[in-house]
Amino acid sequence: MDLKDKISLVEKNTVELVTREEIETLLKEKKNPVAYCGYEPSGEVHLGHMVTATKLMEMEKAGFKIKILLADWHAFLNKKGTEEFILETVSLWKKAFKKLGIKDPEFVLGSSFQKKQEYFEDLLVLSLNTTIKRGLRSMQEIARDIENATISQTIYPLMQINDIKHLKVDVAQAGIEQRKIHMLAREAVQKINYKKPFFVHTPLIDSMLKPGTKMSSSDSSTLISVRDSAEEIKKKINKAFAVEGDSNNALLQIMQLIVFPRKKSVEISRSEKFGGNIRFNSFEEIQKSFSEKKLHPMDLKNSLTEELDSILEPVRKVFR
Repeated sequence: MDLKDKISLVEKNTVELVTREEIETLLKEKKNPVAYCGYEPSGEVHLGHMVTATKLMEMEKAGFKIKILLADWHAFLNKKGTEEFILETVSLWKKAFKKLGIKDPEFVLGSSFQKKQEYFEDLLVLSLNTTIKRGLRSMQEIARDIENATISQTIYPLMQINDIKHLKVDVAQAGIEQRKIHMLAREAVQKINYKKPFFVHTPLIDSMLKPGTKMSSSDSSTLISVRDSAEEIKKKINKAFAVEGDSNNALLQIMQLIVFPRKKSVEISRSEKFGGNIRFNSFEEIQKSFSEKKLHPMDLKNSLTEELDSILEPVRKVFR
């Protein structure tokens, strides 16, 4: 794969690269640069996590070495459960992520290196150079109960910055909600004698029920887990809001961000009465057909149910 194809693959379906030029130079000058994404292991692995996992899969194809941080201490500091609950969840998440398309990821447990003296010393240096106001502002998009923020939630972004150094990362990949922490990292990481990192930000999937609002793990009625059965997937997708001709919906986002990166084409089965079967070779084709009212929302829902069922079957197998 030449450099142009590599950077195109990294940039595909992203909100932004910080910065494109720097990442392109990195790919040109370094063999197998390191990219990582961190996850708080709490609850179920769901479609929202699959957006970043898909981008990691594509970055691996572009030549990156992939590290997946299972951030147990981050989850604890962000009020995601007890330490015991979080550690129990870690093993489940490893099982799921091994089947999401990334061929050779390195899994790292946060507490495995965050207890070391040199990590703590760097954390203190970062705390000396970051105001409480800036730390809280960086957490606005991801913190729980930010109006009653605890000191732990100001430590959280500093640990995330520190992780970049101690994981020896070149590029951090995350959803766009992490942007404020990452912009703080661009400034602060040099205080702990580490190079300025680069970032790849992916979009967030909308709520199935309310386009324009982000998918929430609290909405169990439509949040699709990677362990959901075909019947559960179908039930949840059928509840999704989709207006004929209006492409602003979570169904098309899932097609774009999760299905098409894994499929060369998607075939939609329908009776001759409604035009017969139709095959789409790109997301742009399916989006155009939907916008022109040539593809009915129910046909889109049926197709997405089948595609997700196929993609998630290898994940479900490891839990049987």
